[in-house]
Amino acid sequence: MQMDARRMILVVVFTFSLIMLWENWTRHNQPKEPVTAGTSAQVTAVPTPSASAPVAPGASAPVASPTAPASTGYADLPKAVVRTDMLVAEVSALGGDISRLELLKHQATGDASKNFVLLDATGGHRYVANGGLIGDGLPNHKTIFELTPGEFALADGQDKLELRLKARAENGVEVTKVLSFHRGSYEIGVAYEVNNTSTVPLNTTTYFQLARDDKPAEQAGGFFTGVTTYTGPAFYTNETKFRKESFSDIEKGNTKFVKQANDGWVAMVQHYFVGAYLPQGDTPREFYARKIDNAYFGVGVMLPMTVVPGQQGRVEVPLYVGPQEQKKLANIAPGFDLVVDYGWLTVIAAPLFWLLEFIHRFVGNWGWAIIIVTILIKAAFFPLSAAGYKSMAKMKTLMPRMKQLQERYAGDRMKLNQEMMELYRKEKVNPMGGCLPILVQIPVFIALYWVLLGTVEMRQAPWIGWIRDLSQMDPYYVLPVLNGITMFIQTKLNPTPPDPIQAKVMLFMPLMFTVMFLWFPSGLVLYWVVNNLLSIAQQWYINRMIEAGSDAAKPAK
Repeated sequence: MQMDARRMILVVVFTFSLIMLWENWTRHNQPKEPVTAGTSAQVTAVPTPSASAPVAPGASAPVASPTAPASTGYADLPKAVVRTDMLVAEVSALGGDISRLELLKHQATGDASKNFVLLDATGGHRYVANGGLIGDGLPNHKTIFELTPGEFALADGQDKLELRLKARAENGVEVTKVLSFHRGSYEIGVAYEVNNTSTVPLNTTTYFQLARDDKPAEQAGGFFTGVTTYTGPAFYTNETKFRKESFSDIEKGNTKFVKQANDGWVAMVQHYFVGAYLPQGDTPREFYARKIDNAYFGVGVMLPMTVVPGQQGRVEVPLYVGPQEQKKLANIAPGFDLVVDYGWLTVIAAPLFWLLEFIHRFVGNWGWAIIIVTILIKAAFFPLSAAGYKSMAKMKTLMPRMKQLQERYAGDRMKLNQEMMELYRKEKVNPMGGCLPILVQIPVFIALYWVLLGTVEMRQAPWIGWIRDLSQMDPYYVLPVLNGITMFIQTKLNPTPPDPIQAKVMLFMPLMFTVMFLWFPSGLVLYWVVNNLLSIAQQWYINRMIEAGSDAAKPAK
C-alpha cells in the first residue's frame, strides 16, 4: 500500500512534467505564421499646420515635418533618440510616439552582445507607447508633431532630460507633448500641455495608450522557459484589484475590468518585462481595451482636460517601461508588483522569492541562494521527512516477512491485506509515511519553477562555470544527469517492491526524470539535486539507525 501511494505521487509529478513538456514541444515546433501584407506598423497621418520650434537640449535648428501621405510610417519621419543610463528611446514625429525602447541593463535573449528591446514599431514585433487628445482638430497619435531630430543624452550631473514636441490644432489651440527622462529610472513622464488662445473653453480628453501585437516578445531557449508565461493587458483598481484580460477576451468583447475609477493603472505584461501608464492621485479616469487591427491591440487610460480661454492646461501620466523588479515595482504604484506572474502557487512562490532575494543580498549569487534556501527548506521539514524515512527504513526491515505473507496468501487478496495491516500495526509502521517527503517537495518544486520562470532577477543570472543562466536549461546536461544519479541512489535506499515488475518500474523512474529534467531551468534542477543529496544523507543515517536497532533486538544465537 505504501509503495503504491509512493508510485502514485511520482506518477503525478511525472505526468505534470510530461504535460508541460508536450505542450511546449508543440508550441516550440509549430509552423511559424507567415508574414502578410498589412502587418507593418503603418498608420494614417493627420496633417497638422506648421508650428513653432520645439525646445530640445543640444539641438541646432528644428525641422518641421511635412504633410505625410497615408502610407507614412515611423521610418519615413524625423525622430529623436534619447539616451539615459538605463535606456535608449526613439521618439517619432508621428504622434510623438515612443517607437523603440532599448534597455541598457538587460541583454537580448540568446545574444549577450545586444541589449533587450522592449518597444519596437518597425521590426517583426509591434509594440509602441502613444497617445493624444480626443476632439475635432486636436492632435492625436496619427498627427505629425514638430520635433528637433538628433541624439540627446543625460549629461554628467544631469538628472532629467525633457523632449518637447509641438502641434498646432484648429481654433487657436497649441499642444505640446513633453517627454521627461530621468537618471536611474525606467519611468518616463508623458505630458500634454495645452495653450488655449481661443475665445471659448476647451473640453477634451487626453488618452495614453500602449499598442502591441499579441505575440510573446521573448521566446527563451528550451521548451519550458518563456512560452507559458502570460502576455497581455492587465488592469488594477482598488475595487477589483489586479485583473488580466487576454487578447482573445478583448477581441470577443468579454472583458470584465473596471472602466471608470478614481484610481488604478493599465499595463501590458510580458515575460520578465512590463509597460504601464500609472496615473497619479485620485483624478477620474477611464480605462479601455480595443482591437486596432489584425492581431494588434491597444489598451490605455483617458483623463479629462478643461482649459479656459487664455489659459494653459497640463495633464501628465508616468509611463513605466522596464523589467519586473518586484521590490521596485511595489514602491512605484499600489499593486504594481502583481504583474509578476507566479501562477496558482503565489502563496508559496512569493515568500520563496522573498527568502531567495534576502539571501542573495549576502551571497551575491542566485545559484548559491538557491542552495541555501534548499538547505533551509530541508531543515524546516526535517521532522516530517525524518518520520517518512523512518517509516521507509522500517518497511525495508519488514520486507522478508511481507514476502512470506504474500507467498502464504497468494490466492486470497483480502486475507493478505488483513495480515499486512496487522503487521503494520504490531510494528508501528505507517505505510503512507514514506510519501511525506515527496508530498512536501511537490508544492515547493512547482512554486520554485514559477519563481525561476517569472522573475527577471533570475533572467541571465549565472551560478558557476557552465551555468550562465539559471532560468535556462543546463547546456551540457550535467545537473539533470546528477539528478538521475541521486534519484537512483535514493531508490536503492528505499524498500524494494516485492513485485519484480514494480521493482523495475521504480528503477526506471530516475531515467525518466533525467530525460524530463533536460529541459527544465537549471536553477530548478539545482534545487532538486541538492535536495536529493540531503535526502540521501538523511535517509542513509536513518536506515543505519533502524537496522542497528533491529539487529540489537534479535535474540542471540
